[in-house]
Amino acid sequence: MNKNVERLYNGIVKENPTFILMLGMCPTLAVTTSATNAIGMGLSTMVVLIISNFVISLFRKLIPDEVRLPAYIVIVASFVTVVQLIMQAYFVEINKSLGVYIPLIVVNCIILGRAEAYASKNDPIPSIFDGLGMGLGFTLGLFLLGAFRELLGAGTVFGIQIAPSFYEPIAVLVKAPGAFLVLGCIIMVMNAWGISTRANKMVEEGCASCAGCGTPGTENCDKKEEVKA
Repeated sequence: MNKNVERLYNGIVKENPTFILMLGMCPTLAVTTSATNAIGMGLSTMVVLIISNFVISLFRKLIPDEVRLPAYIVIVASFVTVVQLIMQAYFVEINKSLGVYIPLIVVNCIILGRAEAYASKNDPIPSIFDGLGMGLGFTLGLFLLGAFRELLGAGTVFGIQIAPSFYEPIAVLVKAPGAFLVLGCIIMVMNAWGISTRANKMVEEGCASCAGCGTPGTENCDKKEEVKA
């Protein structure tokens, strides 16, 4: 498989940030009250992902390791500001609906994670496709959550009446608890089909090497278990 196509496939399916890696849960649960908000948030994040991946990859050899994370945040923040200004000028309603979650793209773990894990180690073109794949995967995840919540909670999708007139909307689904319920149902279906999330894989397979996972404070836990035994 072509490397660029592989990055698209990984971002959308194999490493989907919403349903597989379970990243970016704060905006995922907060803004998916409607399909429109979900698409707006997803596309905004995707634009920032693509451009920031490209710029970080382009300058990866010039950024000292000691300041790489602050440098990444400055780069991402610059593009987030541009996206926010464009939305304030041309997409006023969506900007109002998304509110503080547009500026918070700066610290979205998906963007910083891809910058650190991929863009800082690879050439610009593959980094663009990596950002595109992750952005599309994130947008798809938000859209599915937003569409389900809006359809079942209000009977509409993109503000268009879809449910029959006799359908009684489940109002709780467009409120805060609804996000957890819908996401949980989707993960349940994925598990039923044998599609495991990263968290489930860790639980099922166990942690064979604490030193290998890199979690602070777990370096000597194997030795502690031996002492207890």
